[in-house]
Amino acid sequence: MRSELSDRCNSIEEAYEFTLAYAAQGLESDRGSGSGAQLREFLRRSDDALTGLADLFRRIVAAEHLEPADRYHAFIDVLDRDAHDAQAAIQLVLAQPAISSQLVDNLNASIHLRALLTDLFLIDELLKARSAERA
Repeated sequence: MRSELSDRCNSIEEAYEFTLAYAAQGLESDRGSGSGAQLREFLRRSDDALTGLADLFRRIVAAEHLEPADRYHAFIDVLDRDAHDAQAAIQLVLAQPAISSQLVDNLNASIHLRALLTDLFLIDELLKARSAERA
């Protein structure tokens, strides 16, 4: 499960990094450019990675008996909200017939996406620390 979580986090982070570069290009549309096609693919992978993300972390907490469980579950509720909010923003962008660099820049600036990324960094550090304790 940890490797699946890592893969999902990588998909989300890679999409964010790509969108930063896309936003800097000053494009009016994603149509007709190689980076535009890549943009939609990165956003789709990120969208897929967000589906069920909190449930996956919930299963990890249960399987690894992480304590205090109530603290983890409270954070998982936060992760679930942040993932759903970020996913809604990503899906809205994907639904547009043309995706400009400015639109992507606004997506990147979204508090929802930033909150999600911070959640992922926190989870990564928590799990690293737990792994180190067990070693």
